[in-house]
Amino acid sequence: MINTTLANLRKSTSFFDTQEILHIFDGRKKEEIGYFVPKYFHKEFEEFIKTIEKKKKQKLLQRVAKAQKDDPIEQGSENDGLV
Repeated sequence: MINTTLANLRKSTSFFDTQEILHIFDGRKKEEIGYFVPKYFHKEFEEFIKTIEKKKKQKLLQRVAKAQKDDPIEQGSENDGLV
C-alpha cells in the first residue's frame, strides 16, 4: 500500500497506472480521505464489496425477524413491528 496526498494525485496522469492500493490523505488537514483500488484488484475488490453488502442485508433481516418475533401482528391489528 502506498501513502499519498490528494495533491500528488492531481498532478500525475500516470499515477493511476499502478498495481498498488493507494492510501489517500489530505496533506494540509492531515486527515484520511480514503483509498484508491486499481483495476488490477477489480475481481477481488468486487467480491469483497459483495461480501460486505451481504452481511449488511443479513443484519437488517435479522433485525426485522427479531422485531416480528417480539411484536407479532394478531388478526385484526396493525403494526409495522419495528422498534
